[in-house]
Amino acid sequence: MSGPFTLSARALSLKPSATVAVTSRALELRRAGVDVISLSVGEPDFDTPVHIRAAATAAIERGETRYTAVNGTADLREAISEKFRRENGLVYTPDAVTVTSGGKQALFNAFFALLSPGDEVLIPAPYWVSYPEMVALTGAVPVPVPTRKEAGFVLDPEVLEAHITPRTRMVVLNSPGNPTGAVFPPDVLQAVAASAQRHNLMIVTDEIYEHLVYDAEQVSIGRYAPDHTLTINGASKAYAMTGWRIGYAGGPRHVIQAMNAFQSQSTSNASSVSQAAALAALTQHEATNRFVAGAREAYRERRDMIVAGLRALGLPTPTPQGAFYVMADTTLIHPDELEAAGRILDEAKVAVVPGTDFGAPGQVRLSYATSLEKLHEVLRRLAPLPGSA
Repeated sequence: MSGPFTLSARALSLKPSATVAVTSRALELRRAGVDVISLSVGEPDFDTPVHIRAAATAAIERGETRYTAVNGTADLREAISEKFRRENGLVYTPDAVTVTSGGKQALFNAFFALLSPGDEVLIPAPYWVSYPEMVALTGAVPVPVPTRKEAGFVLDPEVLEAHITPRTRMVVLNSPGNPTGAVFPPDVLQAVAASAQRHNLMIVTDEIYEHLVYDAEQVSIGRYAPDHTLTINGASKAYAMTGWRIGYAGGPRHVIQAMNAFQSQSTSNASSVSQAAALAALTQHEATNRFVAGAREAYRERRDMIVAGLRALGLPTPTPQGAFYVMADTTLIHPDELEAAGRILDEAKVAVVPGTDFGAPGQVRLSYATSLEKLHEVLRRLAPLPGSA
């Protein structure tokens, strides 16, 4: 039932998610007692490490439960600055770093700080569903740049260059990527950086999955075009801290200052307790590195198993080099990815995400951030589907 007030043009412009129907159906089945295995959520299945939880508890006991600076505590921004230097070869002083309520807010702030109506933003496809929607909310125009499944969804710099127009303002990168797990090699990043410098474009690079790389070299593009790059990251994926909502960004100081201004008028600071937890993640190196290495090896084993299993069922599936997702071609199940995801849910009782909102027709995304036991059961359930054997 509609209310008495008209929604804004901005609210009405938001596209309804094509995945909502599948998600709602999965919830209905679970409420009815059906055993649905969900491979739809991009969330580590590991608990937040003990040393990080302990740091949060200690912060509460010390009374660190009040407002912090809008852009984060000085200690955390110093630790992020050092992290960028140590792990990424990037020089961002603490005043060129900001802390946000999750990586999504860092991206949102960046787009609103940098984009004007009519600007064009190049986004390699398949892409994370929120990039084009966030861009469109600013009045700018998202422009998908296709990648090839046969090339592992790695961006071709020449194809990117061909999409640049006088209205192009920004390139959004996500490597390792969601939903494909693609990792862009150094030569590709160097070529993209050169294009950005040549055309005076801003690069916004989302590196939230940087520690989950298996068969490739992870390089930050900011090393090649520091004055043109804003680097987004966060604590959620590598440290199993999704619910803690800590993101951060480093980049040109004037861009960071503009992002801080937007944040000051919206959410203000990220959770003080979560900031204390993130500080432990970034400074207690031995414990953090041990956790990340163990999680990475678990994901690698799961990836190898699910890719081999899906291929054995006749579903073409490129091997992802990073993150914890695979994109499977489901045209043998149904030519339409929404219909395919619906059949997988209704007949196999497995929830997957159709590629519609990712710009990936004919494909579905499966997250392997779950146990090997569940993944084996998923493959067993998929086997009887027509066209999958």
